[in-house]
Amino acid sequence: MASIGVTATLAAAAVLAPATSASAHAGCGTSVGDRDNSTWVRSANGANIRSGSGTGCGIAGVAYSSHRLDYHCYTIGADTHTWTFVRDDATGVTGWIRDDLLSDNGSNVPCAF
Repeated sequence: MASIGVTATLAAAAVLAPATSASAHAGCGTSVGDRDNSTWVRSANGANIRSGSGTGCGIAGVAYSSHRLDYHCYTIGADTHTWTFVRDDATGVTGWIRDDLLSDNGSNVPCAF
């Protein structure tokens, strides 16, 4: 009878688990495909584009307000803030920007790692 309780507990945990993997931190050097098909009207004002979803990751470039950004998806960084993977249309640089530094708070599409 104990196996019935374990099975029920596992089934309940599966139902309660989030359906996205956005909680996964993107380590330094992590790149992702474009999952967000929205238009490119976003910008940031002097935000660092990093190689992962944390300030401990290297800076690949800087996004300015004159740059258009292509959002790919978002994740939750080790710092518990959300981060969006972007491609800077002006420079071609790709990487992660913390969402509170973006003009519209980043992507709404979770990354799939």
